[in-house]
Amino acid sequence: MATNGAQSKAGDWRNHKRVLLPPIRDLHRLEVYEEHGGYQTLREVLTSDRWDPKSVIEEVKKSKLRGRGGAGFPTGLKWSFMPPVDDRPRFLCCNGDESEPGTFKDRQLMEFNPHQIFEGILIACYAMSVRTCYLYVRGEFARWIEHMERELEKLYAKGYVGKNIMGTDFSADIVIHKGAGAYICGEESSLMESVEGKRAYPRIKPPFPAQRGLWGYPTTINNVETLANVPLILRNGGEWFASIGAPNHPGPVLYGISGHVNRPGVYEYPTGMLITDLIYEVAGGIRGGKKLKAVIPGGSSTPPLRADMIDGVTMDAESLREAGSMMGTAGLLVLDEDTDMVSWLRRVAHFYAHESCGQCTPCREGTGWLENILTRIEEGEGRLRDLDLLLDLCDQMEGRTVCALADAAAWPVRYTILRFREEFEARCKPSLVPTGIDLTPTG
Repeated sequence: MATNGAQSKAGDWRNHKRVLLPPIRDLHRLEVYEEHGGYQTLREVLTSDRWDPKSVIEEVKKSKLRGRGGAGFPTGLKWSFMPPVDDRPRFLCCNGDESEPGTFKDRQLMEFNPHQIFEGILIACYAMSVRTCYLYVRGEFARWIEHMERELEKLYAKGYVGKNIMGTDFSADIVIHKGAGAYICGEESSLMESVEGKRAYPRIKPPFPAQRGLWGYPTTINNVETLANVPLILRNGGEWFASIGAPNHPGPVLYGISGHVNRPGVYEYPTGMLITDLIYEVAGGIRGGKKLKAVIPGGSSTPPLRADMIDGVTMDAESLREAGSMMGTAGLLVLDEDTDMVSWLRRVAHFYAHESCGQCTPCREGTGWLENILTRIEEGEGRLRDLDLLLDLCDQMEGRTVCALADAAAWPVRYTILRFREEFEARCKPSLVPTGIDLTPTG
């Protein structure tokens, strides 16, 4: 349902051939994955004269693959930050701690196509001369963890993981590490603290993980979906990948669509899809024939867009930035006309207040106050001054903490109030003190 003649950057997305979640029965089993060419790309990388670690990194750079975990950092560039090989250990962490509300695509890969993740991990290890990867998975994904552990045992038995992989001089181990359900562990330095057995407090940067990561050694952290794209890039070429979807944010992507739509779910299509196409074509429109009120494009931390803001907006970093939001994890939350934005925002604020690790005062105290004030407004006891107080709290939280959790808590509050202020004002009583008056003592 493209409006005003807007064009998708995804091209003929209806004919997209699924490559991350292909329609192959039992692809999660090693023997089925091998039947469809699985691990042949790894074998070529390890045995062909065409590939060495540097050329693998250059091919990933050529693809313009950007991280699928939320930040969108260029993957090949991140790999190149690893220092020259010396006698120190070096590590890769694969981030499967999927915790952002509205995001549920990584678990699909881990359930239905785990071997593509494993193959991507091994190619990344080869490219960065890494000997150990920790696959950090959210503990609630217990069934998929057990399944991946069984499949990983098969890989060790066949010589695809471990010492002298496929008869070459390359060796690498994969360790599946269970998280304990803490949102903060999705932040890369907190993840490393958790792997080390410590409380998951984010680290101050610099130094960055590539210089001082796990146990003080060089480390790279990539998302599950990011690494699942790597075998595709090496098999088909970086130019092939770069030709899919939005030019500056290319490739296939897993869109997680939830909320008030007729067909919620995970859908694989190119980047650059019109948001209107995703809602009305892919997800079957708003349930009950109701009108659209708002869309949160990339998980709960990304700023919401009103229905009148999404015409012509496509799912890529550049277009969403211009519209006033972010791509994030491509987890679209769709809200219909009956949604109470005050109640919705209070629930979001509750999540971030609960998940703050407490290390930084602006986050520890600020997230709690955001929830308390929004609860007061929802219960009909708020004052108009509370809206300005909330915005001031956001100012005091953004950019003032070790990690971005405070920003993630502040953004939905700031932009929901700014874009739906009349709804919040309708729930507030007139202020006892008129707004705009300076109450600072003088003299």
